[in-house]
Amino acid sequence: MSAADGSIPAAACTAGRTVADPQLSPDGHTVAFLSMGSGPTQLILIDAAGGPERVLPTEVAPSRTHPMAGGVFSWSVDGASIAYCGADGTLWLQPVDGSRSRAIFAAPPDTSLTGPCFSPDGQRVAVVVDERSIMVISLDGHEAVAVASPTDFVFDPAWLDPTTLVWHGWSVPDMPWDHSVVWVASADGSSPARPLIDHPGAQVTQPRPKDGQLAYLSDATGWLNLWVGDRVMVAESFEHGGPTWGPGLRSFAWSPDGRRVAFCRNEGGFGRLCVVDVGTGAVLEAARAVHAAISWQGDRLVALRTGGITPAVIVSYNVDTWERTVLARGPAIGVERGAVEPERVTYRGHDGFELHARLYQTPAAVAPRMLCWIHGGPTDQWPVTFNSRIAYFVSRGWNVLVPDHRGSTGHGRAYTQALRGRWGELDVADVEAALAAAHQRGWAPPSRSAVIGGSAGGFTALNVAAHAPEQVAAIVALYPVTDLLQLAATTHRFEAHYCDGLVGVLPEARDGYRERSVLFQSKRIVAPLLLLHGDDDKVVPVAQSSALAERITADGGDVALHIYPGEGHGWKRPDTVMDELHRVEAFLDRYIPWES
Repeated sequence: MSAADGSIPAAACTAGRTVADPQLSPDGHTVAFLSMGSGPTQLILIDAAGGPERVLPTEVAPSRTHPMAGGVFSWSVDGASIAYCGADGTLWLQPVDGSRSRAIFAAPPDTSLTGPCFSPDGQRVAVVVDERSIMVISLDGHEAVAVASPTDFVFDPAWLDPTTLVWHGWSVPDMPWDHSVVWVASADGSSPARPLIDHPGAQVTQPRPKDGQLAYLSDATGWLNLWVGDRVMVAESFEHGGPTWGPGLRSFAWSPDGRRVAFCRNEGGFGRLCVVDVGTGAVLEAARAVHAAISWQGDRLVALRTGGITPAVIVSYNVDTWERTVLARGPAIGVERGAVEPERVTYRGHDGFELHARLYQTPAAVAPRMLCWIHGGPTDQWPVTFNSRIAYFVSRGWNVLVPDHRGSTGHGRAYTQALRGRWGELDVADVEAALAAAHQRGWAPPSRSAVIGGSAGGFTALNVAAHAPEQVAAIVALYPVTDLLQLAATTHRFEAHYCDGLVGVLPEARDGYRERSVLFQSKRIVAPLLLLHGDDDKVVPVAQSSALAERITADGGDVALHIYPGEGHGWKRPDTVMDELHRVEAFLDRYIPWES
């Protein structure tokens, strides 16, 4: 198919920008947000009621963040300036009148800064250094006090009162979703840190104080729900936040008077913005779609909003009427053409367990083709946010099935934790069951089905193809894990102990690492395989794909490997994304051609 047939052109998927981390000024009149594209990140201001964008002339570009997260900047108490973490590892103070930025703290070489937040008196900024400790810096830059944490990782400091800090912390071998704690310490470093909120066997995340109250998320109930103090504020079988893959998540926000809390609800991957009355517990369902990066000041609430057919936009709500105003758009116009809303589907695993997925059905195909697209993580989920890659292929006659194998988030703690010790086994069986259900329900036959995934999703996709070759006709793996032993030895600090929980502790679990690594099962890969990898990948080194391609070639298999110079774990350059789309499309069309 071509753009003339109504399909989305690849250029539309790469044009535009990513908007992220909208934050209202203290008076609620102005929104600051990040604009990220192929060039340096920009810090932009816009009126909360709408109007022209104004680019702040930052001395150094702000650092980048995940589109649904933050942790890069914070408004000053008086709204006259913004503290932001520069791409150069320096904390900068940027006046909002556009005058010159001023450096107030430089991190040690080869370290990063995240999570700046102003003290209530407006004279100091707390910031996380290299995800290990907190520094409290005076605005004149003459005083910097270290606040030590007993944990291996530190995220998201916040001021409990003018002298006290709280933050989210955890230690290996746990990941933050396994067990994490809200810690507290004096901001002058005079008292040792101690646990403030610790729910044994649960995660506690996103600490957010307000007028002596502390809100946070905890899955102590079995679901990642909103808590205030020692009570669960909204106890329901829905999640109110996602996994902590980075700093700056804001899936809930206090009202200015502390009487209400707005929060995001995950309804099987579909999103809804809700508001709870702290006094009565009554919940108002305010708006549909996935929301993130919530900020509430005055009579305005701003957020990032997106959905299956809605590219990411920054919106402003009037909290009295919940009337919505679009303030800024990310992707290019036209990228949503041909996109469809998915439907929620369930199916049974090999053991009878109910599993969840979302199906994007193409309106274009007579003889449907299907991509089973597996999310990364594996502790993650692709909620119903706008995904230009999915839209691209749906517009070209592909059904796209997105399974939430066990280990995925969004369905409660037990669903997520079920993958512990079973990665490369249970996720594979669950995706095999998804494919079997799809074939039975007529979404596409095995001969017209492909499996695709990136990173951990590529690992699962490859294992599915190796263990159920009759289910798929082609495989696409982007920067996949192929050798668990090598991954455990080389990956970055954040995930250095991830496999301890997902597979087992080495060296005792060495046999399991080999058995679940497709590199050692390469003879079982019989379907054509396309591998794409960046040569600067610090999370999953390119050697993982190279080694698999060499083995499959030696075995006489059909494999193509393309390496992108300078790219890391995921692509940054628009030309790389365009090449990926064209290369994957040509590969799939070769082995599963379009039939009108």
